[in-house]
Amino acid sequence: MPHIIAQPCIGTKDTSCVEVCPVDCIHPTSQEPDFATAEQLFIDPDTCIDCGLCVDECPVKAIFPQEDLPEKWNNYVELNLDYYKSK
Repeated sequence: MPHIIAQPCIGTKDTSCVEVCPVDCIHPTSQEPDFATAEQLFIDPDTCIDCGLCVDECPVKAIFPQEDLPEKWNNYVELNLDYYKSK
């Protein structure tokens, strides 16, 4: 996975990252039905082009390249994958 959204996004769901993503790989967007019930946003590993624009745009610093993801948040790799498996 190129990038992972981790714990700081929970409850925040700021969509600044969605707005700068050139390939529309961050979901749910505020326009999608599951936005209200989702705890956080997720990055589609099959669509992400690893541009990194979302990293700097996130106001709560919740987005990491997988190799820089803090160990305490390793479970977010699977959470991001699982979100897209159910789609």
